[in-house]
Amino acid sequence: MMEEPRASASALFLDKQLSGITLHSFIISRQTPAYIYLTSEQTVKSTSPNPIRALILDMDGVLWRDNQPIGNLPLIFDQIAQLGWKVTLATNNATRSVEQYQEKLRNFKVEIQSSQIITSGEATAHYLHKRYPAGGNVYVIGEAGLEQTLRKYGFQIHDRDVQAVVVSYDRQLTYEKLKKAALLIRAGAPLIATNPDLTLPTPEGLVPGAGAILAAVVAATQTNPIVIGKPEPEMYRVAIERMQATPETTLVVGDRLETDIAGAQKLGCRTALVLSGAATLQAAKAWQPKPDWIVENLSSLIDQLQAATVNG
Repeated sequence: MMEEPRASASALFLDKQLSGITLHSFIISRQTPAYIYLTSEQTVKSTSPNPIRALILDMDGVLWRDNQPIGNLPLIFDQIAQLGWKVTLATNNATRSVEQYQEKLRNFKVEIQSSQIITSGEATAHYLHKRYPAGGNVYVIGEAGLEQTLRKYGFQIHDRDVQAVVVSYDRQLTYEKLKKAALLIRAGAPLIATNPDLTLPTPEGLVPGAGAILAAVVAATQTNPIVIGKPEPEMYRVAIERMQATPETTLVVGDRLETDIAGAQKLGCRTALVLSGAATLQAAKAWQPKPDWIVENLSSLIDQLQAATVNG
């Protein structure tokens, strides 16, 4: 079961200053592991006594950028299957439902079961359902996929008498939406955030993400949010449980240091940062504790891990 997140242990912390509330990334500290930046000429052998048995893959910036796949996805998933590893896709992007992600993957010729996909929207709906089993009204700054997921769990989208205000990525964001959210929160509704991603990778570059919208709501309400998605570890815990794995035998692959990598490190998973999304090599080298692997993209990582397994 997914544990209830606590605001005090949130992926974000709020630093109250004279000028207001400033949003910061939550950075953890742990003994720094060895890491390597892989090139096409290099191979890597894991120094861990625990073999990799399961993968948790982020999607945006790892499998695709916008609607463009990153690498040959059918081949990548075939390679993972050949290695005998279980795989779960875990994304902070709440704009699509699990079913919509399945359809997108089918368009890339990849078949994934619904139980192999976890979104921050699904995790948020799960949290709200635990807190309000009878359902109720929620106000949402977010897109249709998130609203569809919340309705599946018995919640209605409304702008009055709400159980909570849910903030996520919203490409139709308006001042009126921000104002309504702020007024409801000041009237007593709790602020729930699907994820704290400040930016989102697109073919045009990095654009404002859910965390940027959340920052505006936090600044307007002086309220600490309850953050559901990565780097909070709940999504990873559920994925590991579904795969009947352990953190020590699970490799998490993501493109964001402050969410994908930080959340995995908090649980004790091994980590691989891909440079096909939001993170840069410079930022990766400065990050503490460092990811176990830093790679150009997922295809490069799987090729090298497969070669290391064969050469074993």
